Amino acid sequence: MSVVRFTYTGIRVTNLKRSLDFYQKVLEMKVILRGKTERRGVYVHLKSPNSPQRLELNWYPVGNRYCTKYTKGEELDHLAFWVRDVHSEFDSLVRRGAEPAIAPFREGAYELAFLKDPDGIWIELLGKFRASKKKRQS
Repeated sequence: MSVVRFTYTGIRVTNLKRSLDFYQKVLEMKVILRGKTERRGVYVHLKSPNSPQRLELNWYPVGNRYCTKYTKGEELDHLAFWVRDVHSEFDSLVRRGAEPAIAPFREGAYELAFLKDPDGIWIELLGKFRASKKKRQS
C-alpha cells in the first residue's frame, strides 16, 4: 500500500455548535476547514497550534443513512489516509481483504473512497482528483 500519510481522525457529533465551542474554547483548537458533503452532512477540521494532526467533526442530519443511533463513546466516524491514487489504492485494498463501503467518487478537487476495517470502522482514502481517461471510462 502506498499510503502517503495518516491525515486526520473524524468523529461524529450530535450538536456541531456545542462541539465546536468545546474544541475551540476548552482545547483552544482552530478551525482550518469547513464544508458540506454530497450526503447532506457538515464537516469541520480543527487543529491544535503545535500539531500536524487534524480532528474532523462530522454532523449528519437525522434520517441520513450515515447517521446511525449515537451511543456515547462510540462516535468514531472514520480514519483518513492521504493517498496518491484513490482508485488504485481502493482496488488494491479490496483485493487484499478490505471490505468496500463506498467506491471512489469525486467531491470538488478531491477523490474519496471508503472501506471498512474488520470491526466496521470506516477508512477514508483521500487524494487530489486526477483526470484519467482509463479510470473515467469505467
